[in-house]
Amino acid sequence: MKSKPYLGNELENIDIIVAGCKNGDRKAQERLYKNYYRAMMTLCLRYTKNDADAVEVLNNGFLKVFKNIQRYDSGQASLYTWIRTVVINSCIDFIKQKQKLEQTKELNEDIQIHVYPEVFSKMKADELLQLVRKLPSATQAVFNLYSFEGYTHKEIGQILNISEGTSKWHLSEARKNLQELIKEPKIKIS
Repeated sequence: MKSKPYLGNELENIDIIVAGCKNGDRKAQERLYKNYYRAMMTLCLRYTKNDADAVEVLNNGFLKVFKNIQRYDSGQASLYTWIRTVVINSCIDFIKQKQKLEQTKELNEDIQIHVYPEVFSKMKADELLQLVRKLPSATQAVFNLYSFEGYTHKEIGQILNISEGTSKWHLSEARKNLQELIKEPKIKIS
């Protein structure tokens, strides 16, 4: 089964690009990077505090993609899914480095903090991204892994080397902080 590029202006045969990458062809690597840049950069922006960190994580992720492209098997997953997994792991590695300095707490029960879906539907994607980026790194990571990636608290605990209760606490904190940030009045400059 041939997969088409996830992004990019030109419809290129991904199998040819992957074969080129496996042979160390720099042009093929550049085409692969350009085809998946936008989607992977959007992913990295969700896990980092600023654009410079997002670019660092993205480039580290693609470096891992190029170093491990021999392991990619089109029969097991689409190229997009494989690259996305590598980039998410790069995001998690980056967060683990930042997490060492942050103090965490533990929560044994889920606390439900409700934000009405209409609030998010009225927000632009970049506004929501800016709010998520204001969260502490570990809290931001748990929120992303739970809300966007669909991991359970147990899985998040294993990924981030924290307890399940700490994962729940971070999610609760994220929801509480986002709720407060949404309530903040916006200053408009005319």
